Amino acid sequence: MREIGHFIGGKPVAGTSGKFGDIHNPAAGEVTAKVALANPAEVNAAVAAASAAWPAWAATPPLRRARVMFKLQDLLNRDRKEMAAIITEEHGKVLSDADGEVQRGLEVVEFACGIPHLLKGEFTDMVGTGIDAWSIRQPLGVVAGITPFNFPLMVPLWMIPVALACGNCFILKPSEKDPSVALKLAALLKEAGLPDGVFNVVQGAREAVEAIIAHPGIAAISFVGSTAIAETIYKGGTSQGKRVQALGGAKNHLVVMPDADLDDAVDALMGSAYGAAGERCMAVSVAVAVGSAGDALVSKLAPKVRALKIAPGVDPEAEMGPLVTREHLAKVSGYVDLGVREGASLVVDGRGLKLQGYENGFFMGGCLFDNVTTDMRIYKEEIFGPVLSVVRAPDIATATRMINEHEYGNGVALFTNDGGTARDFTAQIQIGMVGINVPIPVPMSFHSFGGWKHSLFGDHHVYGMEGVRFYTKYKAVTQRWTGGAKKGPEFVMPVLGR
Repeated sequence: MREIGHFIGGKPVAGTSGKFGDIHNPAAGEVTAKVALANPAEVNAAVAAASAAWPAWAATPPLRRARVMFKLQDLLNRDRKEMAAIITEEHGKVLSDADGEVQRGLEVVEFACGIPHLLKGEFTDMVGTGIDAWSIRQPLGVVAGITPFNFPLMVPLWMIPVALACGNCFILKPSEKDPSVALKLAALLKEAGLPDGVFNVVQGAREAVEAIIAHPGIAAISFVGSTAIAETIYKGGTSQGKRVQALGGAKNHLVVMPDADLDDAVDALMGSAYGAAGERCMAVSVAVAVGSAGDALVSKLAPKVRALKIAPGVDPEAEMGPLVTREHLAKVSGYVDLGVREGASLVVDGRGLKLQGYENGFFMGGCLFDNVTTDMRIYKEEIFGPVLSVVRAPDIATATRMINEHEYGNGVALFTNDGGTARDFTAQIQIGMVGINVPIPVPMSFHSFGGWKHSLFGDHHVYGMEGVRFYTKYKAVTQRWTGGAKKGPEFVMPVLGR
């Protein structure tokens, strides 16, 4: 059985804890590898390697750090098919979606290539007589990223390029469910010229996470995952004096107005609800049908959900692959059971799907509920599977209030042909990312990604300039050269502009 280990100090390192987790091929339902689960000693080794490498890397001119990012960009483009195949094998998502994941991660690398410009401070000549002032941004030191199974490459690349380009050293703790692509990324960074120890990979589960939170040598933590764990990491990390950005769960709504192009709205719902089997933090899991839109929306959705092409991710015709693990399949199926008990109308039932030749795979068909109400758990809780709930609202005011009252605030979309409605909705909605006739409003790399309410703990969103601010400390400098003139002690607050 293949064993997947760590990457510390510029080289692969076998696990020493004696603890391993199973890696599955979700389509076949078979264990294909074992991943080492780190203990605190292995986390200590990674921090030691990063700490030793940091002074020289922080002192490296930003232009030279940018050249490593340019080279990484070339290497990711060269090996993108290989990386997509690794993602599909361990996660299960279809190859085209895995390739899209590589592309969205690449865009953050492209952003980080501009770090010499992004780190420029501000300078003011003569804030007072003979006195100049300026600001600079300096790296934090050793930082860590704890990333989820659903985007094993893209989410790490939301963090790593910006953190490294800013002059930090990075320790990645990827998901133990699909860890192999992290080691491929480590190899590419080394090939791109990154010095040994600047980037390290520590595989593991809860014990590794707790060691990262507690370690005094780690200055900041970036996290993407469930809300419960996000809040735990945020509270634990900040109590240790760390800077933390922790992105949590979501319950993303797509509002369909009566004047919307219904075919466009249905296509948007299909892709955003069932793409990647719904295992996306930006997946749309609630369709809000406003006014007269409901019956027509459900009648158009149902046959498309039944016709989803579900197959192993390597099938070029597949629209949806398996879920990531047998346990997660059981959890999502349990939510469908719950929705039926709660009284929602199960229009399309995808439970119990078996594919010939892949009977042990973690497959589930698309599920569609109608007449879901806001007091139901299938509305309140994040399911993270191919389950779409349709909620009826009499008007846009009710729809807006419903969404604003939900505990999550990650993403939302509105489909309409009325510009005034769209403008008002954008202003009033209490959500971090908004799409108008765009179903999955993930910002480009030169903006920033993040939600509101219980979808984000911390002050900074990820990547873009928010990422630069998170991974650097601001320093203001005020300087005077007196030319030998002595004024004597001054016992009042200095007022430089006089």
